[in-house]
Amino acid sequence: MSDRAGAGADFRTTSGHVLGMRSADGLVAVLGIPYAAPPFGPDRFRPPRPAARWGGVRDCRSFGPIAPQSAALPGSPVWQPGDEEVLTVNVWVRGRPAGGPLPVLFWIHGGAYTFGSSAQPDFDGAALARAGVVVVSCNYRVGFEGFGHVPGFPANRGLLDQVAALRWVRENIAAFGGDPDNVTVAGHSAGAGSVACLMAMERARGLFRRAIAHSAPHAFFTVEAAAALTSRIAAEAGVVPTGDGLLAASPQLLVAASDKVAGQCSADPIVAVQAYDPVVFQPVVDGDVLPVDPLRALAAGASRDVDLLVCHTLEEYRFLYEIGSVRAITSERELEDFADALRIPARLIADYRALMPGASLLDLYLALFGDAQFGEYGSRLAEHHARAGGRAHLSRFARRRVTPSGAARPWHTADIPFAFGNLDADGAAFLIGGTPDEQDRALSRRMLRAWADFAACGDPGWPPVTADTTTVKFWAVPGDYVADDATSDVRALWRDIPFNPSGRRRRYGRRFAHRPYDRSDVCVPY
Repeated sequence: MSDRAGAGADFRTTSGHVLGMRSADGLVAVLGIPYAAPPFGPDRFRPPRPAARWGGVRDCRSFGPIAPQSAALPGSPVWQPGDEEVLTVNVWVRGRPAGGPLPVLFWIHGGAYTFGSSAQPDFDGAALARAGVVVVSCNYRVGFEGFGHVPGFPANRGLLDQVAALRWVRENIAAFGGDPDNVTVAGHSAGAGSVACLMAMERARGLFRRAIAHSAPHAFFTVEAAAALTSRIAAEAGVVPTGDGLLAASPQLLVAASDKVAGQCSADPIVAVQAYDPVVFQPVVDGDVLPVDPLRALAAGASRDVDLLVCHTLEEYRFLYEIGSVRAITSERELEDFADALRIPARLIADYRALMPGASLLDLYLALFGDAQFGEYGSRLAEHHARAGGRAHLSRFARRRVTPSGAARPWHTADIPFAFGNLDADGAAFLIGGTPDEQDRALSRRMLRAWADFAACGDPGWPPVTADTTTVKFWAVPGDYVADDATSDVRALWRDIPFNPSGRRRRYGRRFAHRPYDRSDVCVPY
């Protein structure tokens, strides 16, 4: 690393020198560094290949292009046809570290495995870097390019990209002052689901020491479900669903066809939950790249040497409903059909109504949806990991307050600007439910510190889950608190309901034939 003063700072990577930018307080950001070759042309739908070397010094003072998608997110770049160098990483570091290498936090963005990028303003790593962590974030293939089923090509190409980026960290992060033997992989939503997958993947073994998963969804496809969706997308694109046929379709054509199919899922879903949450991409349990559902892998002790920190928000689906991502229901019959589609025992509707006296039909629906797809799954990830001999910490984002624009809810995504220290980022006010006050800023400092401490030594500041006790940290204003899940009325309702995360769907209930509770091909968006 160069120590010269001014706007620039250069580093040597295995592919060549890169030039980043230095702020007045010595923080350095190096953006858009290729970690793999462009995944197009002969490399399209294939595993990532090493990036080509370059001569001289590469200017890395702006984010690289994002993967093919149709999303246009606040403050973020949009994908343009012809953008090909989409597999890049970004690094933030607080000058030259003193006293040895710094812990590394590797961030994986969310976005339904369909959209998003590392350039989103709420993912800026500057505040965490100032807390003593080297922050790395990456772009990876999303949508059909990353997760579509393509005969003759590997599944889960987006996950393989993440593994390649982690290998880049192992080989290069020492040049930025980071410790390659102390890497924490972290993510939110689809990024947290990716973290859980990486913990189950042999290809990722040894590339990270700790893991943070905020709002991990139980969202996985069987090979059969993924192939059925590909057939629909190919038909919409006017191509045959073969490797050659799909290679002949441009990325923009497949993006448009995927969006069209997603819009049709509420009427004719491939898996029942798509009638309520129409998203068409998620990791595929293919027996190779992703051998088994991560819950089963953690229960078997697959990553017991990896420290795990799990968090979910108390009202996950409220946000997704507000942005129009999920279908509304208007009758008791529709609520019963919803529970049947998600394999939720019908008695839970009455149980939730007893816990939420006076709640509207919509409130009951969203509470059931959020707990089924995020809260209970995340809690069990932590519990299974601990019971298998791993170290796990569990937390829940519970911050609520009244703002001039209405009630600020603990919904999906609200926790991330707090943990990154980016409450004033472009778009953050909507994510957190209004303008932050001093109590919010104090909460942000506490959450950021917990991430930094966990990345450094595996201790976020509260007791871990054990084989016998599930201790939970609740992030709240004006102050946080710790509780035992033995006292949780909501968790008690789920206690005797098994998750059996493997096998094929068999129809049951009014719409399907009765069977034990099984969530093998449930599709959720984030």
